[in-house]
Amino acid sequence: MSVHALIVAAGRGHRAGDGCPKQYRTVAGKPVLRHAVEGMLATPGVSGVSVVIHPDDAALHDAALAGLAVGAAIMGGAMRQDSVRLGLEALAVVKPARVLIHDAARAFMPPPAMARVIAALNADDGAAPALPVTDSLRSGDTHVDAEVAREHLHRVQTPQGFAFAAILAAHRAAAPGATDDVAVARASGIRVALVPGDERGFKLTTPQDFERAEAMLSSRLISRSAQGYDVHRFGPGDHLWLCGVRIDHSHGLIGHSDADAGFHALTDALLGTIGAGDIGTHFPPSDARWRGASSDRFLVHAAQLIAARGGVIDHVDVTVICEAPKVGPHRAAMRARIAGLLGIGEDAVSIKATTTEGLGFTGRREGLAATAMATVRLP
Repeated sequence: MSVHALIVAAGRGHRAGDGCPKQYRTVAGKPVLRHAVEGMLATPGVSGVSVVIHPDDAALHDAALAGLAVGAAIMGGAMRQDSVRLGLEALAVVKPARVLIHDAARAFMPPPAMARVIAALNADDGAAPALPVTDSLRSGDTHVDAEVAREHLHRVQTPQGFAFAAILAAHRAAAPGATDDVAVARASGIRVALVPGDERGFKLTTPQDFERAEAMLSSRLISRSAQGYDVHRFGPGDHLWLCGVRIDHSHGLIGHSDADAGFHALTDALLGTIGAGDIGTHFPPSDARWRGASSDRFLVHAAQLIAARGGVIDHVDVTVICEAPKVGPHRAAMRARIAGLLGIGEDAVSIKATTTEGLGFTGRREGLAATAMATVRLP
């Protein structure tokens, strides 16, 4: 049965501190929202993912999820409950059999825990991951008033899964003020099963939660670095592509694809971090499909392979070696383009340029070269 994930990311997250909304802040080099989506895409049984966003965040959403297979962004409402309902209404066109409603702020819930929610829907129309309360509980404000029994109490997490038709009807009929989708479901008479959650699915709310997330990811990842190198000859033309940016020039570059030496070197560096061969392994020049192809496809493919391994791209560095064209005027655009395609911050992208002082083929202006380094953390 089809399972569609609806990730709610329309909040402002004021308690997380100053800056952009918390779902677009980076943890381990990636936006929080990208972590959430990649985890959902890696969950067995999930057939599609859509994200509900604030109307002001379209550009942030597109940059955070560049290259990922997600549906068009859905505009949310003033409150979380409104955003979920609007998301469900948008999915009514698709009519999935089941839906997982997930908070972007719980970006690190492991796929096995989310798969348990899906499995529970074979017996019930609702299911949610939960953790038993283990602390002693007391009520009171400034002083203890009474003890609260902790038996049968749970901390409920997301994603919360439901039969799609049932939860859509429940949201359409719901009174405002529900704290989560389990509350909406139960008010409509839907039975909700509890399945084991995971502590890694904690909610990012305060600055301390971001510190916890950074520490968690750092502790379970190892760092790898690899390099790439590419060369292309100048030929007839009035422009060339370099690091994803079109540059007017007296010559073009000759190559089977668009001959973007910067992207080719960086693709090889990224592939090297996971031992996945080189660009020719994945996109052989003998294959006519790649003739004239835009090299951003190669770069995104490498990033997706790293994501599938649970990797995090920490930093990339490209050095262009040529007498001309000048790279400096285009450096900012190159950094932005690479950051968007890889889903990392621009501060994690370095672009440099140098000449060979008139020596060699680059000095004779016969072509240009590029070297690249990539640093990735992997489980």
